[in-house]
Amino acid sequence: MFHQATRVVVLILVLTGLALGQAATPAGPAKEAKSASATSPGMPSKETVDAFMQQMFGYDPSVSWTVGTVRPSQAKGLAEVLILIMTQQGPQRTTFYVSEDGKYMIAGDLLPFGAKPFAPVREQLEKGVTGPAQGPADAPVTIVEFSDLQCPHCKDAQPTLEKLLSEEKNVRLVFQNFPLPSHDWSAKGAAYADCVGRASNDAFWKFIHSTFEAQADITDANADEKLTALADGAGVKGADIAACAAQPETAGRVEKSQAFGRELDVNSTPTIFLNGRRMTNFAALPYDGLKNMVNFYSKQPK
Repeated sequence: MFHQATRVVVLILVLTGLALGQAATPAGPAKEAKSASATSPGMPSKETVDAFMQQMFGYDPSVSWTVGTVRPSQAKGLAEVLILIMTQQGPQRTTFYVSEDGKYMIAGDLLPFGAKPFAPVREQLEKGVTGPAQGPADAPVTIVEFSDLQCPHCKDAQPTLEKLLSEEKNVRLVFQNFPLPSHDWSAKGAAYADCVGRASNDAFWKFIHSTFEAQADITDANADEKLTALADGAGVKGADIAACAAQPETAGRVEKSQAFGRELDVNSTPTIFLNGRRMTNFAALPYDGLKNMVNFYSKQPK
């Protein structure tokens, strides 16, 4: 028999098509959801969303939630609702959609449709990416990762990405900084990463790998010391990187990367796109299936 908390998590997965990732909004008690209402026509109020969640999960005291943004979705006639759900397994972000008449909830991700559904986002990414890259510039498959060095789910995704890059020569990986405001040292980590990448592309990937490995040992108090040492270990001069990371123009480049992510509706990390296709719950994807996807898209015309 399932443990009670496990049953709740399964129910959440079934009802909301949960995408695991580090959310851009921190968790909080459910009562916080009652403080504001949506004002846009056709949008459900946060009070209504909270009442819905109470009916779905209010029976279990181990589950709480915070209603985040309620906004028009990209699909006409649907409101997009972002919620952070806290269970004994930790916080999880979920998105669902509400019909304009407020009578129906639609679970899961909205996907683009058409003969080439991912082409518009792929083109947008090709024009807008600014981060360090590895792999052939003319590779038929490009993976763009919006990542946060303090995010544990981003750390979990790295072995898969590294293995894929080592085995597939027709893949290019681009890293975009997307530090979350809920993390205490991630913005500083992004600044160091930006400066390391500007100094040496090879050093950047070593720095990313070693920072994820040291993630649990880095705190807001020791971040400068740890990140400087990690930059040294990656093959660049840590003191120079620390000085660069403190410059306003570095923060500006990180903010530009974040703004680009928000244009693509990135609201959690890691968010990964493969030739414009958003990869939900990347770290949990079967590796063989991912390789099949790479092989498939490498043969598709733009």
